[in-house]
Amino acid sequence: MAKVALNKSSLNKQKRSLKTYNRYLPALELKRQQLMLERKKAESALQQAKQRVADLRAVVEQAIPMLACKEINVNNLVKVTDVKLATQNIVGCRVPVVESIDVEVTPYSYLARPHWVDSVVRQLKEMVRLRVELAVYQQRYELISDATRITSQRVNLFSKVLIPDTQESIKRIGIYLSDQERAAVMNAKLSKQKVLAQQEKTQGGQS
Repeated sequence: MAKVALNKSSLNKQKRSLKTYNRYLPALELKRQQLMLERKKAESALQQAKQRVADLRAVVEQAIPMLACKEINVNNLVKVTDVKLATQNIVGCRVPVVESIDVEVTPYSYLARPHWVDSVVRQLKEMVRLRVELAVYQQRYELISDATRITSQRVNLFSKVLIPDTQESIKRIGIYLSDQERAAVMNAKLSKQKVLAQQEKTQGGQS
């Protein structure tokens, strides 16, 4: 706990700080709850994207075993040429959203390649799109997770450090000022008694 001055000015400052902390804490707690909900949604979306990639890979492997044929080169048939992303604001956290994905197919001769290559191309186009989406979902999840962690740290800072410390400081200053006030009253009484005693002594000497 930081050292605080034990005076009325410091007491008023601590009370203002406590009022501010108590005003911000509910908003922070609400933000944390909203972010935790959004993180759960982002995690679910990420898992679904992973599953779509896995499912498509299984379809390709099962339905088109000809991919194993090394004599037919399907490498570089499909590539992503452009990805446009927008930004979404989720409880103050800015995350990417896929607007469009442009995929280019390298021209190939229908006569030079087997008929199943067309099916491969369609599957590969879908796969590259899914992989781009998966990368974006991963980034969304990480950004929201970071925002949730930071907000949780702030909630803990307010609820477990700043507010208790400020309350303790207010208590310490209050006790100190009360002691000082009682001491001042006692000193005043003692001074008054000394004055009265001196007056009585003076009057007794005169008589």
